[in-house]
Order: sequence, then C-alpha cells, then structure tokens
Amino acid sequence: MANTILVGAQWGDEGKGKIIDVLTERADIVVRTQGGNNAGHTVFIGKQKYVLHLVPSGILRKRKTCVIGNGVVIDPLGLVEEIDGLRKLGIKTDGNLFISETAHLVFPYHREMDAQREILKGKNKIGTTKRGIGPAYGDKAARTGLRVVDLVNSSRFETLLRQKIKENNEILKAFGAQPLSFQNVHAAYRAAGDRLKPFVTNTVVLLHEAMQQQKEILFEGAQGTFLDIDHGTYPFVTSSNTTAGGACTGSGVPPHRMDRVVGVMKAYTTRVGEGPLPSESAEIADLLHAMGREFGATTGRARRCGWFDAVATRQATMVNGIDELAITNIDGLDSLETIKACVGYRVGTTRYDYVPNDIEALSKCQPVYVEFPGWQTATDKARRWKELPAKARSYLKAIAELTGARLAIASVGPAREQTIFV
Repeated sequence: MANTILVGAQWGDEGKGKIIDVLTERADIVVRTQGGNNAGHTVFIGKQKYVLHLVPSGILRKRKTCVIGNGVVIDPLGLVEEIDGLRKLGIKTDGNLFISETAHLVFPYHREMDAQREILKGKNKIGTTKRGIGPAYGDKAARTGLRVVDLVNSSRFETLLRQKIKENNEILKAFGAQPLSFQNVHAAYRAAGDRLKPFVTNTVVLLHEAMQQQKEILFEGAQGTFLDIDHGTYPFVTSSNTTAGGACTGSGVPPHRMDRVVGVMKAYTTRVGEGPLPSESAEIADLLHAMGREFGATTGRARRCGWFDAVATRQATMVNGIDELAITNIDGLDSLETIKACVGYRVGTTRYDYVPNDIEALSKCQPVYVEFPGWQTATDKARRWKELPAKARSYLKAIAELTGARLAIASVGPAREQTIFV
C-alpha cells in the first residue's frame, strides 16, 4: 500500500472512518494529522459501533500503531475520556498509541470563545460545533498556544496556564461571559496530563524511523476538502488544512515520501453547518433522514443533503491530487427511480465549471443537472463489483469519470464486509 493520504472529497462526513478502517488492514501505522474532537469517525465491526474523535481509526485493529500528529489540536479531557471508552470496549491503547508533544491544546476558554463568537454573528453564524477548535488554532497562529509538551511539564504548565486564564478571563468578561476558575481548570488538566504522559513522544522521529524500516503509513484526514481553511467555502470552513497538504505539515512527513492520495466521497452530497450547498435538495434529504441516515457523529445534527456535485469533487481531485476514489453510501440511493448529478453551476447566463471563491457568487449558484436511471434494487448484500446492479455500476463509473480519478472502492454499507474493491 506504501504511504497513503486519505482525504474527504466533499464537505466532510463522507465515510472516511470506515474506509480508513478497511485500508488499515494493509498499513502498519495510522496517523491523524489535523482537526480536533469536532470531527467524528464512525466504524461498525459486527454489531458494535465505535465513534472516534481524536484517536485514529486504526486503533480498532490489533498490532497497528496509531499516532496523533502535531497538526491536531487536542482537548486532553476529551482524549482521556475517549481512551477510557475504548478500554471499556476491550480496545488496547497502551504501547500502540502515540501523541505528538508539539500538538496544541484546547482549553475551556477556547470553547467559551467559540460559543460567544457564534452568538455575536447571529444569522451569519458559521455553524461551528463550539468545541473550541477555531480559537485553539488561532492561539497557535498567534504563537500564544500551549502544547502537549507544556501539559506534561507540571511546573511550566501551571505558570503558563495561570497567565492564559487571567488573559482570557478579561476577554470573556468583555463578552459578558462568566470567568473561569484557574484552580478548577488546572486540576482537571493536570490530571489529564498525568494520564496522557506515557503516550507522548516526538512523533516526527517515530514516523521517520518507521519509514526507514519500510513500514507503510496511512494518513487519516478529518472533515473534507471544502472545509479546508485555504481551499474551502470560506468562511464556512474549519480551522485547519483538511486537504492532502495538511497530511505533510500535520505529521512532519515530506511530500516526496507520499505515494498516493485516496479521496472518499458519497454517492450524493452532504454538509453540516452553514454555508452554500448548490445541489441541496429537500427530496433527497427527506429520503435519507427518514431512513435514519445522515446525522452527525459528533453533534447528532441532521446533515444537509443534496445530489452528487461533480463540480466540487472535480476541484477536490485537483487540489488534493487524488489518484483513487472510494465511493460510499451507495445503498442510500437504492430506492430512487431517477438520480441527479450536478455537472455545472449557473448564475444568470454565467456558467461555472469550478467552485467560485467568492462566497456571495457561490451562494447564488444554481445546479446544472444530468440524470441517471436508478437501479431500484438493494445493493447492501453485494460483495463483488459484478454483483452490483448494472445501472448502479454505470452511475458509479460516471461520477468517477466526472470527478477525474480512478474508482477503487465501492461501499454499500457501514460494515467492513460491505466493501467492494473495484
């Protein structure tokens, strides 16, 4: 498998957790490279459902090394809770989970700041999860953030945290919010730091030593291409680089050591939160929600749904350098007589074959559709390409061609065995 970057080719929630889990069988190491616990990866193994937020999905397979890279922002309390939850389910973390000492930390003042800024925006809110991710990355960029290496140094951490609490309490007061107790925050984070200390190491050195030993590494992205801070539908984006380049900066592994990029996309389109979604459709949203599908793993919010958007996925292929595609949630379309795919945007007489960077222009875009005949046959039992209905195969080949990358995986359900290698 060599070194593989896996990215979301849409607005996140494409089913990356399941595809990562499947690809991990052929990998030695799985690295999470960006984002925080605002993202959730859901994996089904048998009847057991696992929801992961910070720990890489590779933790669910034995004898796999998992790394939380320097590009991630970590809520220590959330991470301890996640590790404890995995242990209760019989999942081992000791000796196979490593945390970058240079990853930045998320604190209660980041979460409170996140919430207060959303309140101030009113109807122009971004739709953040209020997990404090943006303010934590803001501190990182402003060079005022605290890192894991600070957390595990008790005397330095106390000094730095006291200063940060004092500073941020003044800001919270200006928002009209309640100030934080240094003693309470320090006690909770000090305890979490003690729990996490055995996992902390220089992960850049660890990964380069692994490559010298010819180990194969899978780089796990969170969110999706159009939530990227640089290449997404700004400002309705996350605060990190969710595209393939983020795997390099978020891990310390250089670009020339990457061998391929796999893009994950649904057979339709979804997004959580605010911002334009040109192919949004009440018809498909009502269908999917009635099936109990498309609710956020982290927030439980109903996702916005639309027809497949080839304009977006084609641009995702360009930005990420996607070589292979994994198409998920095919079975969600099984009952439809006709399936639409967006192949262009139109504003008046202007036609767009790319995603406009101007958010006002994008918000006015109307989809240009082509239609495909539905297969109206259950696909969830298919285990080989030829077992899929002919019309389903035609649709998948068409949307892969529109996207501009080779179809490698077709997923017809959340379970490992519901995966077809094309």
